[in-house]
Amino acid sequence: MDFAYYQYSTETTLSGITVPAPTCDRTHPTMSCTINPLRELDGFIAAALVDSTSGMMLESNSTGSFEIEAASAANTQVVQAKLKAMKAVGLGDQSIEDILISLTGQYHLIRPLSANNEVFIYLAIDRKHGNLAMARMELKKLDQSIKKI
Repeated sequence: MDFAYYQYSTETTLSGITVPAPTCDRTHPTMSCTINPLRELDGFIAAALVDSTSGMMLESNSTGSFEIEAASAANTQVVQAKLKAMKAVGLGDQSIEDILISLTGQYHLIRPLSANNEVFIYLAIDRKHGNLAMARMELKKLDQSIKKI
């Protein structure tokens, strides 16, 4: 698996929050810049591409002080628990399309990749400013665009 690298060069202001804009390192074209389109979602807080076997982020992007690394690792356990539960109730032949966690102020979405279900996209959006349907649609579109990891 390749890892993506970012260098932060300029800043942008979104809803009064100054956010570094990522510049992608094109030396790893399979992974670099994969999740950048998610930044365009209204209410974007954070996104990551995560290895569900180790909990390590392959790529991340976040605004403000959101602890994306900790959230990615913790949500690895959510994915593993769901897979275990599916197996326990005889749904082992099914696959997870996405997992939604609704908080009072945020939506957190987890979508295992079709190309490699050991990797998932993790997305957090603000509940007040984000659009859940659009977020799910963008995750699906992003998933379908990833051919090999």
